[in-house]
Amino acid sequence: MNQPDDPASLTELLERLRSNTAGQVQVSVADILEAVGERSFGPLVLIAGVITLAPLIGDIPGVPTLLGLMVLLTLGQLVFQRHSIWIPSKLARRNIEREKLARGLDWMARPARFMDRWTKQRLLWLVRGPGQYVIAIICMAVAAAMPLMEVIPFSANGAGIALMAFGLAIVARDGLLALVAILATGGTAWFVWNNLPW
Repeated sequence: MNQPDDPASLTELLERLRSNTAGQVQVSVADILEAVGERSFGPLVLIAGVITLAPLIGDIPGVPTLLGLMVLLTLGQLVFQRHSIWIPSKLARRNIEREKLARGLDWMARPARFMDRWTKQRLLWLVRGPGQYVIAIICMAVAAAMPLMEVIPFSANGAGIALMAFGLAIVARDGLLALVAILATGGTAWFVWNNLPW
């Protein structure tokens, strides 16, 4: 599900998103998909997690839901081996201010460099072949729960951490990080379950 020209690190992915949206006033969902590669599983999930966590962006009401829908729709089609990704035009046109996106990317630059230093190829069976499809299904479950997380304070941050960790695990071919992401997903699920509003 990944492509040969996928970014090899989180830093490279952030730079790609920054350079591919330079000069724009608004950045749409379609622009983000084009920047990270709409046929690329790892970068797609990684950037959804990064944007969910970024200050001034992830805190905007509706953004976690929007990103969850993007992940759910695209990964669902990738899992079933579609050769082209379709997303509704209404979703594709949804946008955020480029200035806010740039500030969020700036905020992520230092943590990105830190994480890139600690990731390496290990436990490859968890991030290739069938393992990659298992991760895709878990990411879809996280994405499906993101609208609910908007009404539970701080739970969307847990989803962002899980998606970012899964995406980075795929990009860096780091199976150990995938295990950390599974733990983050379990912790977030536990937190959401114990804080449901009903």
